Amino acid sequence: MNASSTAPRTRRLTVARLIGTVGVVGAAAAVAGMGTFGAFTDSTSPAPVSIQSGIVSIALAAADGSATVPLAFDGVVPGASVTQALDLVNDGDSALASVELDTRATTSSVMDTDTVHGLQMTVRSCSEAWTEDFTCAGDVDTLLASGPVVRDSELTAPASLAAGATDHLAVTLALPASADDAFKAKSSELALTFTATQRGGTDR
Repeated sequence: MNASSTAPRTRRLTVARLIGTVGVVGAAAAVAGMGTFGAFTDSTSPAPVSIQSGIVSIALAAADGSATVPLAFDGVVPGASVTQALDLVNDGDSALASVELDTRATTSSVMDTDTVHGLQMTVRSCSEAWTEDFTCAGDVDTLLASGPVVRDSELTAPASLAAGATDHLAVTLALPASADDAFKAKSSELALTFTATQRGGTDR
């Protein structure tokens, strides 16, 4: 009884030891492999890198500092014009690639649909504020745009491309002398929109 019961127990113990031995051999092989192909390493944490996006912003204001920008053109006759002084300011911290002027008629008539005899617009920029008679008091007088009043065009080299710079604008609407009786008692309402586009980024 004792002999027969002892033999199976011994075999079970032997099998358990073999499995354990295989496990140890496998672990030893793994360690050997690491020793053969491994290398000493070290690492360090770099100093924090701060990345902040730029601000693209332009502001439009009446040259007298008022909050509204009126541009009235009432009782116009052929050959007449009206000019309004505006300040276009790049009040962001990013240089601009372009500034576009988009003029749309919110109330339309032949005054804006006739691109030849209808209203024409010019936009000039002065390096200093315009005088009361719209003479440029600065040493730079730049024509930024000229043509039919309803338009979508890029301003030509405005000063406000540079961050913090200001264009002292003189916006003039003129009805050509060639306008005939078809323009009598007609009216249009216009919306002017300036759109700034950020200059492409560069590696730093």
